[in-house]
Amino acid sequence: MSQVEIVGPLDEAVGYVLKQAATALRAAMDAVLRPLKLTVPQYACLEVLDQRPGLSSAELARATFVTRQSMNLVLRGLQQRGLLTRAAVAEHGKALPTELTDAGRAQLRAASVAVCAIERQMLAPLAPNAQHRLLADLAACAAALSGECQARSTEHAVME
Repeated sequence: MSQVEIVGPLDEAVGYVLKQAATALRAAMDAVLRPLKLTVPQYACLEVLDQRPGLSSAELARATFVTRQSMNLVLRGLQQRGLLTRAAVAEHGKALPTELTDAGRAQLRAASVAVCAIERQMLAPLAPNAQHRLLADLAACAAALSGECQARSTEHAVME
């Protein structure tokens, strides 16, 4: 008979503590973005567009972890505020490329400063090497669950 694993004490469950950290981060980001009249998804959209201009709404939705329907609302709101522009007609297919306006870049700078301060506060108890290790470890965890590790090992096996 095999032994079945159970979660055990929640304060020792990585998934539970990770969710606590994510919830605390989201609440802190909400608090600093509120005076800028931005939500976390709106901020994420601006940040992604600044780094990767011209993405479609579907690509933005994937990059910011929201549904396509939610992204359409985010884009509409940011466009109405003059923070981004969208082509009226798609160059290829149905995707409407999106770019930040000057006002959008200015709003992003203010939001980015506020969000970076929250991240510094969150990471303050950790030494710089521990911060880098945390980032690498979280990326490895995400990759393990998204199938990237499986895809890489399969790709490696095919190459041999």
